[in-house]
Amino acid sequence: MPRQLFVFDPPERFVAGTVGQPGDRTFYLQATGAGRTVSVALEKVQVVVLAERLGELLEEVRRRGVGEVPAVAPPELEDTAPLDAPVEEEFRVGTMGLAWDGETAKVVVEALAPAEGEDTPEVEPLTETEEGPPALRVLLTAEMARAFIQRAQRVVAAGRPPCPLCALPLDPEGHICPRQNGHRR
Repeated sequence: MPRQLFVFDPPERFVAGTVGQPGDRTFYLQATGAGRTVSVALEKVQVVVLAERLGELLEEVRRRGVGEVPAVAPPELEDTAPLDAPVEEEFRVGTMGLAWDGETAKVVVEALAPAEGEDTPEVEPLTETEEGPPALRVLLTAEMARAFIQRAQRVVAAGRPPCPLCALPLDPEGHICPRQNGHRR
């Protein structure tokens, strides 16, 4: 079966967001452009790592002097709106890839579904192949990448507050705290 590849170059919008209440949230990457919206589900830690690696990539591009990289996103790119509804998951992300395209001066973000079944070949991120799992590929300017990082950090931080004793997340009804010998906090 041919590979399903969703490409946005450039997207009108590329954001990380959630559906659900803190402690029971599902995280998504959502790209919008040319009259279509694609949403892929991923883990909170994948959002954290993507934001960190994007920041590191932009810093490396700036350090090497191969592209213009702003320290912060321009205010007009700040996106605080919720995910576009309805949020329909195309696939769950297994692997992600990240690169700098020097020809277009854009960041390339790719999210791939895990290979399922024996007849679906493993595919390295950022490769051009006809066969493989579905993938979302988004090409971003450095400014758009900075805006994505800032929003992703806000989305992750909007979760449950940490326990002041053990730093584990607090549920609204409290939690069993290891620093309290298993008593509720």
